[in-house]
Amino acid sequence: MYQERYNATNKIFNFAFLIFNLDKIMSNIPAELKYSNDHEWCRVEGEYAYVGITDFAQSELGDIVFVDIQTEGETLAAGDIFGTIEAVKTVSDAFTPVSGEVVEINPAIDADPALVNQDPYGEGWMVKIKMSAPEEVDALLTAEQYAAFIEK
Repeated sequence: MYQERYNATNKIFNFAFLIFNLDKIMSNIPAELKYSNDHEWCRVEGEYAYVGITDFAQSELGDIVFVDIQTEGETLAAGDIFGTIEAVKTVSDAFTPVSGEVVEINPAIDADPALVNQDPYGEGWMVKIKMSAPEEVDALLTAEQYAAFIEK
């Protein structure tokens, strides 16, 4: 009996916490972007997709000290690794959320990798991809879906 009450109270508390903090969570997840389960975001401009890591991902990684992307000119499938991100205490792979050719690497993050921490959705973008299957964008998460995903 006690355990059942505890579980019910805990579920209510977690739900209330999520609702109370939803505005804060959503403020760090721009609605106009799409998101992957691997914590990359995708901004579509015509036949191109700009890709970077989410604010959540950069905060989990900590201070980013180096971004290594050697895939310019390569054609990658959705889910392929396009580079690595080195933080003070860890190294993480970065995955492309859509298929296509990597046509540009953001030169600004080569000079200043901290841009990924400071402005992950703007100046901290990582690659520009000429999409070969634009319909893949539809399978990515919306901002609301991504917010629920990271709260799990």
